[in-house]
Amino acid sequence: MLHSITTQIKRVVSLTALLTLFVFLNTSQACDWCNNQFFMELNSSRKGTLVSDELLASIRAQHDFEAFAARAQMEVSASASAGASSNAAPVPDNFIDIIERDNNLEARPTSFVPQDTEPDERVRITLSEGEVYLGNGVMYEGFTIDGSIPGPTIRVQEGDIVEFTIVNAGNIDHGASIHSAYTQTSKYLGAIAPGDSATVVFQANHPGVYMYHCAPGGHAIPMHVILGQYGMMVVEPKQKFKLEEELGRGPDVEIDITQHEIYASGKDAVTGQGHPLYTTFNGKLFRYVEEPIMAKPGDYVRINFLNVGPNLVSTFHLVGIIWDYAYWQGNPVNRLTGGQTVTAGPSDSWTVEFRVPPDEGAYTMLTHAVGSASRGAIGLLIADNEADRTPYTSQQGPVYSEDELANFKELSVRTINSSAPGSPEVDVPKVYPQGTDDVIVQIIGNSFYPKVIDIKPGTKVTWVNEDVFSYMEGEFSGIHNAVATSGPDIFASPLLAHGESFSFTFEEIGEYEYICTPHPYMKGIVNVSEPTEIIASGNSNREAPAGLSFIALVLAAFAAFLSYVALIRRV
Repeated sequence: MLHSITTQIKRVVSLTALLTLFVFLNTSQACDWCNNQFFMELNSSRKGTLVSDELLASIRAQHDFEAFAARAQMEVSASASAGASSNAAPVPDNFIDIIERDNNLEARPTSFVPQDTEPDERVRITLSEGEVYLGNGVMYEGFTIDGSIPGPTIRVQEGDIVEFTIVNAGNIDHGASIHSAYTQTSKYLGAIAPGDSATVVFQANHPGVYMYHCAPGGHAIPMHVILGQYGMMVVEPKQKFKLEEELGRGPDVEIDITQHEIYASGKDAVTGQGHPLYTTFNGKLFRYVEEPIMAKPGDYVRINFLNVGPNLVSTFHLVGIIWDYAYWQGNPVNRLTGGQTVTAGPSDSWTVEFRVPPDEGAYTMLTHAVGSASRGAIGLLIADNEADRTPYTSQQGPVYSEDELANFKELSVRTINSSAPGSPEVDVPKVYPQGTDDVIVQIIGNSFYPKVIDIKPGTKVTWVNEDVFSYMEGEFSGIHNAVATSGPDIFASPLLAHGESFSFTFEEIGEYEYICTPHPYMKGIVNVSEPTEIIASGNSNREAPAGLSFIALVLAAFAAFLSYVALIRRV
């Protein structure tokens, strides 16, 4: 009777898992389906809970609630079919009084222009999931822009009308936040569906060095930055920088540098101040040690520096150089004189300029937060009077062909991925001995932790959602589940809010792979291995493979004999 009931329960769980996977595999917007399903739960099975009360309050603050509910009901009820979402935004009202007021201020105008304004510059970038080579034999699986981490440097002139288009070539929603735009961008570029694109038009009225990054909305914004979708945008000023005025010419060498962190797990990315495995300049470990930037003694050098972070502070420094001038956020109005470093938190930027002393040699570039420097953020500016200069250095990460990437992958020593299992020495399997009844797997930073566990039959695994969240436009931030995609048995959790959990007891030996369906790049492995014999020792238990007990006893007896012989000799 009990066996029959258990079989029926497994069948129900299996059907739930298969239905969830069907929707995920047949819907271009798996996240939207999960989000709308979760919204329906807030009004039904979760009604009256703290989670429901708080999230519904957040939704009411941001939406016409009745219209939002109707749309969610319609999309949940609709058949699971692919199709691009419409990102066409209505032309906003022409707030003439506000525009006229702003034009009479000493402060620069905002970036607002009607969306049908003819642009001076058209920018187009493509967002996707992919792999990059970090150097030192390390492959990284994450999110890319134009096939690289960081994405390309975007350069426009102060005052340009910019048409900025985002193309989503990936398998999940992406989007964009453009820090150089002093106007609404989220409603134009948020939550772009796979295969779709979206555009915003704005005027780049504020010169400087800015960050741009993926921003599909909600909890996905920090996650997509952590995973690698960011880059530098330079709005070149009409006003000349001070050293350019003094020398009467532009720089001989101009360098764009982005410092950024690479994480091996979501937990490392969101706890404390972040614990990156690597920190790089422009997408490759020690890139400019391998490929030094060349200058000549006496050259005028300008560096645009951006610290993407997303967590650590940088203190950018060149050994042997004191800045002639440093400009906060890259705006020539914000001028400081002298200085050994510039201090930049995540998304902070500087422009620094100096003259190379009349002395040949290597000038080391680094973050003087030296823990980060030792993990890859070091480069060389070499002054050589006979060398060919490097007149311009882009901050875009290296871009490789498919053949080159395949070769790197074949020869690499490790692969890392903050949301899925990487190489075993990075994501070391957590092994639980015979007799362990309960195991906890945290869901944190859009990652399972531990990502890989090894257990014995009969062990109960409980997944607990530790991501903290609220509703924001784009997605229900931080809701997750755990759904088997392969293995001897099938399990599927419901959507889990913060602090909620789901348990499954593993009976069948084998390897189980599973994902989070709202975030299918999140992956984990449960390996259920053969049981082992337990050897009792006092009040503790330790395990040893069956058949080794006799060998252990013989070795212990032999060790005792050797000790006895040594004692006799001393006597």
